[in-house]
Amino acid sequence: MQEQLPSRPTSVSILRDPVHFIAFGFGAGLAPRAPGTFGSLVGVLAAWWLFELPLPWRVALVLAVIGCGIWICGESARRLRRHDDQRIVFDEIAGVLLTSLAVVERSVFALALVFVFFRIFDILKPWPIRDVDHSLGGGLGIMLDDLIAALYAAVCVATIRIMLPTI
Repeated sequence: MQEQLPSRPTSVSILRDPVHFIAFGFGAGLAPRAPGTFGSLVGVLAAWWLFELPLPWRVALVLAVIGCGIWICGESARRLRRHDDQRIVFDEIAGVLLTSLAVVERSVFALALVFVFFRIFDILKPWPIRDVDHSLGGGLGIMLDDLIAALYAAVCVATIRIMLPTI
């Protein structure tokens, strides 16, 4: 007898669960197409607001988001009984926030670069991102591939920042 997958709760009802609400990027993960892109946009908005804080505070908050994200993403996946469900986009939010640490001053251009480079690496998953994505389970597995993509993107953004110091 074939095992039946649990039915997917409706979009509206699932957001009543605070874990899913956060893991789904406050609703962004419910976008019918490209939920990771919409989750990344939530990350860009959060990064924009975080520029009001001194860099040490930004770093501390991003590290806290990453730490919380490991639990939130893992718990949401556990409740859904599905590893790295595409609706879980908190990992993209954390990845964009990590990438944004490569930017010194708030600007639309700089955050556009953060968004574009993060999405490129998150989608293409060059080595070792794809290996990490397929080899680790739980919240750490969900988060880690996006964090590596964020580091790749941050290197690109920092390189452009060196070449164009005004960003």
